[in-house]
Amino acid sequence: MYERLRERIENRTVLTAVIGLGYVGLPLSMTFAGRGLRVIGFDVDPGKVTALSENRSYIAHVPHEELAELRGSGRVDFTTDFRRLKDADAVLMCVPTPLKPDRTPDLSFVENTTAAVAEHLRPGQLVVLESTTYPGTTREVVLPILRKSGLNPEADFFLAYSPEREDPGNRTFRTADIPRVVGAIGPRSLELAAALYSHIVPSVVKVSSPETAEAAKLLENIYRAVNIALVNEMKIILDKMNVDVHEVISAASTKPFGFQPFHPGPGWGGHCIPIDPFYLSWKARILGVEARFIEDAGWVNVQMPHFVISKAERALAETGKTLFGSAVLLIGLAYKKNVDDDRESPAYEIMELLHERGAKVSFHDPYIPAMRRTRRHPSLAAPSIALTADVLRSADCVVIVTDHDMLDKQLIASNARLIVDTRNFLADVKLGPHTRLVKA
Repeated sequence: MYERLRERIENRTVLTAVIGLGYVGLPLSMTFAGRGLRVIGFDVDPGKVTALSENRSYIAHVPHEELAELRGSGRVDFTTDFRRLKDADAVLMCVPTPLKPDRTPDLSFVENTTAAVAEHLRPGQLVVLESTTYPGTTREVVLPILRKSGLNPEADFFLAYSPEREDPGNRTFRTADIPRVVGAIGPRSLELAAALYSHIVPSVVKVSSPETAEAAKLLENIYRAVNIALVNEMKIILDKMNVDVHEVISAASTKPFGFQPFHPGPGWGGHCIPIDPFYLSWKARILGVEARFIEDAGWVNVQMPHFVISKAERALAETGKTLFGSAVLLIGLAYKKNVDDDRESPAYEIMELLHERGAKVSFHDPYIPAMRRTRRHPSLAAPSIALTADVLRSADCVVIVTDHDMLDKQLIASNARLIVDTRNFLADVKLGPHTRLVKA
């Protein structure tokens, strides 16, 4: 089994299945096809499959033209029919790993997907989990489910873990530009997974176990979460001292060693940074260890939308108004600039807090035509409105949540009466004669 699969990978006749066609799975599928390899993309959402089959991409950084070209090559196909998993030589699982309301891991997507793979597992297949998760998931959760097929690991099938490193909107590093970390349950699985990914990335870093690879991905995201919390806390402290945190960061960045700039914002967002650290803190609690840095960083970042609201309240009070009854326009719904990804965006929390205080809230985002109801914010749903001079003038307060490059800075700065800028977006823009800018 091993030799046959190794040969198919090496001679590039391998057929790869990618399960989950979201912000990770779709770019991954496109990368395999773009490198001349055959791939089948699977998703339980028929709407996604229909759109892709009609060459309509629902992710901004996956162009329609690229999708049409690769589909025209015959190297990529999309389906909801999981029976076709038997045709694949390698199965890559790119499914969500969210948190439950109590901030414990929700592995239901991983478990259900693995069960579907086990149902169709045949001898000679490689299975790789890419979803970010706590150390031990591949061995303790995925492996036992696959064993129910009656096949034996390292003999009949092969199992590895290789964490996704997708960064939506990053024009410098796309899927094909980023080294891959791979850990596996045995040497055969490790060699097969490394050989497969070597076709699509510049280098493969083999580690001693899936647990090491799982922990490496968590460290990458926790590093960012802790440093984002640090600079957000600095912002709150320096705000009390009337010191501009952005000027401080700029000055500190002149040091040529020992410092990496992070920039504050209205909170944290995306599917990784607000979620993944708590996978490790949960695992630490199970082991009787306190993850103080992770929990404290989470607390700081979760408080940032409240800080934004307090700044808006104080700024409005100075004009004789309250949030109750005021028209508030949020600019930006995406969790970061230049993407159409609103997962875990702090804009939702800010909007919820504004509604609770009786504000009349609208939003504009050039990448997101309408907000969607989420599990945490089921009552929020509205379309993006056009950003015009009249809209800006009619707002009692404009809150800049996301600093998209395509936004017209001068239009905003010249027409809004009160701007709460959470991203230092208008730092170098001349304000209108009746515009007041507050940094938050």
